[in-house]
Amino acid sequence: MAFGVKTNERPGTRAELKFARFSAYKAREVLNLIRGKSVAEAQAILQLTERGAATPILKVLNSAIANAEHNDGIAADELYVSACFADEGPTLKRFRPRARGRAGRINKRTCHVTVIVSRYSAEELDAARAKQARRGAAPGAAAARQRRVAGSRKSGEGAAPAAPAAPADEVIEDVTDEVITDESVTDEVVEAPTDEVVTDEVTDSPDEATDAADDASEQGEK
Repeated sequence: MAFGVKTNERPGTRAELKFARFSAYKAREVLNLIRGKSVAEAQAILQLTERGAATPILKVLNSAIANAEHNDGIAADELYVSACFADEGPTLKRFRPRARGRAGRINKRTCHVTVIVSRYSAEELDAARAKQARRGAAPGAAAARQRRVAGSRKSGEGAAPAAPAAPADEVIEDVTDEVITDESVTDEVVEAPTDEVVTDEVTDSPDEATDAADDASEQGEK
């Protein structure tokens, strides 16, 4: 009875991590996320996965990509994760002292992680490139964007530094002085009309008019 291709006979370029210090269950939870994905998408997923096993698995994936590029001469943008699995490794037995002289057993699991990358078929590559063309992204668009970003950073470093802004304390003092000057001008304007009004009131008072009429009558009698 045939059960398919054996694990050690699967086609593609592989990389392995032996005796990883985490359980196979935790490794499989991460490997299930990248199985069948392109290597670029798999790398992005592993970089954003908040699990401890994601970091060593990312290193295994990068090793498999490097093996495919240097040993088999396959470009990285033509690869995908064709298979990935984790096998049980030896369990380290440890113990922790407990009450009344007893010992609690601790099992420290290990596993062997394998990642296999393969090249897309010609039809799949044509479909992927056509999809990128429809989106308006050329195969080397990412590299071109990285070069543009690096050039803009260099030009930004060479530019002259901007003039420092004035401290907030000095600005507050200037505004305060202007307000005080305006108040002094307002006092002068108010004082002038007040003096004139008082003078008019003194000149036109009824008592002085009566005294002037009495003086005129006395002179007439004389």
